[in-house]
Amino acid sequence: MISVLLVLLAVLMAFAGAMHFIAPKGYIRIVPRWLPAPGALVMVSGACEILGAVGLLVPLTRPWAAWGLIALFIAVFPANVNMAVNRIGFGRKPPSPWLLWARLPLQAVLVAWAYLFT
Repeated sequence: MISVLLVLLAVLMAFAGAMHFIAPKGYIRIVPRWLPAPGALVMVSGACEILGAVGLLVPLTRPWAAWGLIALFIAVFPANVNMAVNRIGFGRKPPSPWLLWARLPLQAVLVAWAYLFT
């Protein structure tokens, strides 16, 4: 079961990280205005997600990757709050408010999920 959860998290993070490079505009929109260089932050966070995904799959780096992903989930939380408060979606039409607000507790689930591998 743990190996399935490990691979699933790695695939999820690799996909999410790749999307930062494939479709960065949606991610740039959710970066809070008080943060500098939204485009650079999106690229850095995407790269960190990909590196974290790869790191999870290597036993030697797994704990470091898991802690790194936990730090990343905490670091991007303001973007998720900004997304919910200002009803910002990745596409042209924002999703329903309940879906935006549901993303916030999902961050805690992701933190707990990554913690399994520390």
